[in-house]
This record gives sequence, C-alpha cells and structure tokens, in this order.
Amino acid sequence: MSDNVVHLHKNTDPAPVTTLTVVPEPAPAKPIPLWIRSGRAVRTAVTHDVTKASARAMARHTLFVAGGAKIAAKRTWDGRTASRYERMFRAAEAAGNHELAAEWEERGQHFREARHRRRMDLLTSPIDAAKGVAVGAGVGIGSLVALGVVMAIATKDVTQVVTPLMATVKFINLLITVVQVVWGPQSLVIGSLLALLALWAVGSKQQAAPAWAMPDNVRNGEGEPITPSIVVKALRDLGVAPLKTAIKDMGDAGASMLGPIRIAGCGVEVDVTLPSGVSTIEVQNRRRKLAENLTRHEHEVFITIPQAARTVRLWVADSGALDEPIGPSPLVTDDTLTADYAKGRAPWGQDLRGDAAALSVYQRHLLITGLSNQGKTAALRSLALWVALDRSVEFWMGDLKGVGDWAMFDGLASRLIQGPTDDHVIEVTEMVEDAVEEMNRRIQAPPGTQFPALIVVVDEAQVAFMCPLKTTRVTEDGKVKEGAPYGGSKATSRYFMAVRKIHNQGRAVNVLMWQGTQDPTDQNLPKLVREGAHTRASLALGTESQARMALGDKAVDGGAAPNLLRPGLDKGTLVVASDGIEIPKGQSSITVRTHYISTEDATEIAERAKLLRDGVTTLTVIERGEERDALADIAGVLGDAPRLRTNEVLKRLHSLAPDTYGDQWTNDRLKALLEAHGEEPKKSHGVMVIHRDHVLRALANRDADGSASTSN
Repeated sequence: MSDNVVHLHKNTDPAPVTTLTVVPEPAPAKPIPLWIRSGRAVRTAVTHDVTKASARAMARHTLFVAGGAKIAAKRTWDGRTASRYERMFRAAEAAGNHELAAEWEERGQHFREARHRRRMDLLTSPIDAAKGVAVGAGVGIGSLVALGVVMAIATKDVTQVVTPLMATVKFINLLITVVQVVWGPQSLVIGSLLALLALWAVGSKQQAAPAWAMPDNVRNGEGEPITPSIVVKALRDLGVAPLKTAIKDMGDAGASMLGPIRIAGCGVEVDVTLPSGVSTIEVQNRRRKLAENLTRHEHEVFITIPQAARTVRLWVADSGALDEPIGPSPLVTDDTLTADYAKGRAPWGQDLRGDAAALSVYQRHLLITGLSNQGKTAALRSLALWVALDRSVEFWMGDLKGVGDWAMFDGLASRLIQGPTDDHVIEVTEMVEDAVEEMNRRIQAPPGTQFPALIVVVDEAQVAFMCPLKTTRVTEDGKVKEGAPYGGSKATSRYFMAVRKIHNQGRAVNVLMWQGTQDPTDQNLPKLVREGAHTRASLALGTESQARMALGDKAVDGGAAPNLLRPGLDKGTLVVASDGIEIPKGQSSITVRTHYISTEDATEIAERAKLLRDGVTTLTVIERGEERDALADIAGVLGDAPRLRTNEVLKRLHSLAPDTYGDQWTNDRLKALLEAHGEEPKKSHGVMVIHRDHVLRALANRDADGSASTSN
C-alpha cells in the first residue's frame, strides 16, 4: 500500500502572504576618545577612597610637623617671656578669682626680676669668659711646656720641650679633620631629620592638624579623648555670651576653669568652675550642644551640680560605652547569695562609673516610674527577688498587668493578685486596706515590739488610680447607693487614702509600700503619693515636667534628667533619688544601669527563696471568696419574674451571698458579666432591667459550649 496521497482537486486558495520585517543592524558604537577615557580613569583614581585616605595621611603628617613647630615656638616663647604669667593672670581675673590673679601677678614679677638679673650678668660675662679662657689656655700651655722640659732633661734633647705641645696641636687638628669628614653634610642631614622627627612627635601627640586631615574615626569623634583644650573649646562654643567672652579674655588658659580630669568608669569626670556672671543652669540647658561639641551623643554626657558654687560636674562617657550591656546580676551568678532586709543592700546594677550600685530597702517606701516597656517591672522585680531571699520578709502583691511577670511569687507571697480588670483593682484596694489594718494593729502593740517586714507591692499602680468604679451599698429600702471611689487622687479615693496611710506611719512598724507605675501624670500618680516614697527612681520619660513628678524638683534642679534617656535604647537605666544608695557627694541623684533578670532566671531565684521558707500558701483572687456561679445565681434571684431592675437584682445577690456579692458588685460589673455571655441589661420605661429570658438563654449557650463561669 502506497503512502503517497494524490490530490484530485487543486488547491485554489491563495498562498498566505508572509511579511518580512527587516531589523537594521545596530550601528557600531563610536569609539570613546582617549582623552575622555583618560579623564575618567584619572577622576576614578583621584576620588578613590584609598587615594583620599593616602592624601589625608600625607597632609596630616606634614601638618604635624608644622603644628609641632608652632607648639615648640610657643613653648619657647612662654619659657623666655612673661606671657605665660600674663595669660594666667588674665584667666584668673576673668574668672573672678582675684586671690589667684594676685598670686600669678606676683609670680610674673619674680620672673621679670630674675630675667633682669640674667641680662645684667650678660654684660660682664664676656669679659669674665675671656679671662677664664686666657687663664685656662695659659695654664694648659704651661703644663705642656713643663712636661716637655722634663722630657728634654730625661732624654738630653732640647727639642723635646715642644713635643707635648705639638702633639696636642696635632691631635686637635686630627679631631677637626675627622669631624669635617664624618660630620660634614651628614651632620646637617641627620640633624635636620632629628629636628623634623622631634617636631612631628610634638604635633602628633597634640593632634596639631586640621580636622579634614584626620582619620575617619577621629573626624567622627569616635574614641576622641577628652582633654582640657577640648572641654574649654566645647564650653566656649556653647552659645553663652558671658562664658565665651570670659574664655576669650583668658587666652589659651581657659583650662584654669577645669579641675583634674579623672577616669570614672567607662568615661571621665571633670569639675568646671564657671566665670562670674555665668550660671550653672545656662550650661545644663545646653546639654545636647555641649555633648556635640565634645563629639559625643547627648546621652553620653551627664551634667550635675556639686556643692561648690558656680560649678558643674561633667561626666563624659567613652564613645559607645553606654551601648554595651552590663554583666548579669549576682542573684543569677551566685546561687548561694542570701539577703538581709535590715542591714544588706540589693545588688541592683552599676553606676555610670562602672561601680556596683547597691540599694538599701530597709524601712523605705519605693516608687519606680517611666514610660511603657522600659524595664520598670524588671527593675522592681529584681529588688523583690533579692528581699525574698530573707525568709523573714512577707509579701503582699498586686500585678495589675496580669501577664505573668510576677507569677514566680506564687508560693512566696502571702497574697498574689494578677489581672488588669476593675475587679482586680477592687481586690488590690482591699489588700492595701488590709495592710493599713495590719499597720494599725502593730502600732497599738506594746512599745518595743519587733515586727517582720511586710512589703506591699503594686505593679502598674496607675490602673488603680485611674479606676472609675465606686463603692456601692444596698440600703434597707432596696436602693443601691454609690459611695467612695476606688481610684482617683482625692481624699475620698479608697486606694489613694490607703497608700497615704501606709506612707504616713507604715515605716515605723515595717509595713512598706512599693509601687511601679507608667507615664506619670497628676491623675495617675497623685503628688502626695509620689512624694511619700523614700526611694524614687525613674526610667526614660517624655518631658521635664514628668521628671519632676517622678523624682522631685530638688533632684531635677541638681541635674537629674530621666527625660533625656533614650526610650527603647536605655532600657533598664534608672535615675535614682534616695538615701538608700550611695550618691556622689554634692549630687542629688545617681544614674544606675540595672541588671536584667529574665523571667526564667527570676523563676529559679524564686525557687531558691522558697527553699529558705517553711512554705507559704498564696491567697489568690478566687480563693478570697466562695466559688459561685454568678450567672446561675442571677437566674435564681430572678425566679419567675420576667424582668427585674438591676438594683433589685444586686440587692438579692447581696442577700444570697454577702461575702461574694459585696460592695464590689455594681451595675457596671453586672452589665459586663452579661455582655461576656452575649446579653446585656435593657431599659424599660427609662430604668435598666434584666430579663429572665436573656439570662436563661445565656446559661443555655454557655452550657452548650461547655464553659463555666464563676463569680470571680
């Protein structure tokens, strides 16, 4: 069978037309002229980083020689003239120190008298020198001739008389010839090189070159050492006209304002006595500019006010040193560490000098504040963990954040309340009021009775101060009346008044109040409460007014500035005002970089503390009252009534279980419970009522979901 196909009919369809697109070949690139390529190569070579660094290095070392020559000339001039004394005299006079000015004037006068005597001596010294040379030459020649006479007598040769003299002359001539041959051109070259090397060494040591010629790290201020000249220049360029004028009048001796520059931890410290007419506040208010003049960041310069008048104390950190973390807490590294509440100090962290910063908590109320997420809870918790290692100390704790930061104290604290709701605020308020009752019991004890420490800790205390709930009570006629608010800053506030009572008298009987709070204002941290704390510490804050709220006017006026800490970058760094921590003499506060103790490490430390105790049963919120089903109780008090007023429901609940449904049960709490189950009270004729069908439906839905609800 053939595979060929024979078409009987001719295909009459026209053949498809194929369009050919001709793509022109690209024109050959024009050659780049040689002079353009050479220019580009030269530009690349000239602008290369290696070329610029090499050029700067060559210019720098050349200018070191010129700068060294200038410095050497100035030193020579100062040594030969009285300019140094004049400069120091003007500096002391400009600084208003007239006693020192008189001393320098007297020194200058003594120098001029001594110089005059030396110049008068120069008038007679050439004659005396000539006489000395003549006498010396005569004695020498006579000695040589005498030696020659002795040799002539011994050899019976009269020519030997001049032999020693001629030998000496030939020896001197030989020395001259040797010096001419060896030390001719070479001496000039070597001497010049040695002189240039000496000038270069002086200029290099003093960094006597323009900033543009210095290496990158020096131009950027990284690692630049703090010297008297740098400090004086920074103060001169601070923008304070009287200060600039005074330094200008001092000439180059502005360093007379400075005390010794001392190494202090990871930085240096220097006291600056300001000239007359310049106040310390003018320097404090220009902290950022002063830091930039010192080639530092603002957070690396701290300005405090020592006791001396018109004096500021500058602490300048090494560049980048404060960004390095400090070591772990001794509570973590030493598992044998114990605490002594009365005599010991908590290892809290390090000060800026790198020294250990330890805090005494003995009979001191405590307040720690700052912006959110800056390490407040960690700083407060580390103190509590240390005190927990003293088995005699009892804790009552309220954590109004409720995310488990204090969960490790379950089994250590006698009371532990954790949660952010209004119900938790009520429980915390009642806990603090119970502490007031315990304080009163101790006060009424016989004189001399010793009591163990009871520390009441409330973290996120601003939640309690801002709580809007009020105490309610049911009258005999069935009406619900509102009483004192739980929060607030007035004398009617239950939490506020309980804290104030402990602040007033608790210290005497070892009942202490520790509080941690966020972002202080007059509303969430009342003035009387914050001023009642003996130890006040602040992390980073937003404004100076908040810093004054946190630490007080005295500390801020003395240089404390938590508002200048960097949020997020200076986590755990506290400015502390307290007599329980060692503060440098003349200062009102100290900056502490606290050790960070993680939750895992805190749990291990808490377990060690539990082993030191006989066992503590922690009372939590739910354990404080009888466990009841609030939704079922509401349905029960409704009975067969289709609806009841919310006030009537509250009254019946109180009658049913007074311990559970006490004053803390309000309309808002009742509404919140029903809303949590998808229902809420409704108005009927302008009055809030609860419908029986709604409650039964909520119960049915809850049971269908397999959930359970308790009164707490």
